[in-house]
Amino acid sequence: MSNQRKLTGIVVSNKMDKTAVVTVTRQVKHKVGKYHKLSSRYKVHDENNVLKTGDTVIIGEVRPISKDKAWTLLEVVGHATGVEE
Repeated sequence: MSNQRKLTGIVVSNKMDKTAVVTVTRQVKHKVGKYHKLSSRYKVHDENNVLKTGDTVIIGEVRPISKDKAWTLLEVVGHATGVEE
């Protein structure tokens, strides 16, 4: 059984070679009972450059690949519609 962390997010940039930027949004409960959204951006290793802006993906944590990149693409859950590049 793998203890690899997995997150689901949306691709916001794919302009780098073999790298994409994925934004992961989560809801956090405030002490007064309201919820607010927090988002984090991760650089993801995309070996075959298959990701497009707007795709929904599952990413997994791996050993550091570069200074900023320690996540890799596990699965593309949904493709973006109406986005051309």
